[in-house]
Amino acid sequence: MADRTTAWDMAEHIATPEAVAAYLEAAFEDGEPAVVAAALGAIARSKGMSAVAREAGVTREALYKALSPEGDPRLSTLLGVMKALGLHLTVSADRPAA
Repeated sequence: MADRTTAWDMAEHIATPEAVAAYLEAAFEDGEPAVVAAALGAIARSKGMSAVAREAGVTREALYKALSPEGDPRLSTLLGVMKALGLHLTVSADRPAA
């Protein structure tokens, strides 16, 4: 008999604000826009996509599309979602400016 597997969903494993921050920080460190979008999508699903979409000022469908692996969210959407999730961006220099 074959082993049964289930799909793993990060949204089920980010329960604390610290876990959310660490996950999103790692996504930004990766530097790939698709990774950041997917991380925000998982965080939004963990909080309730409909509520996040409403607070971010977009439709639920638009939010799913923007935060999918194929999505490319606009900066306004990204910032709106982060605000809805109670998150903010900070910037630091990793090397001296030229």
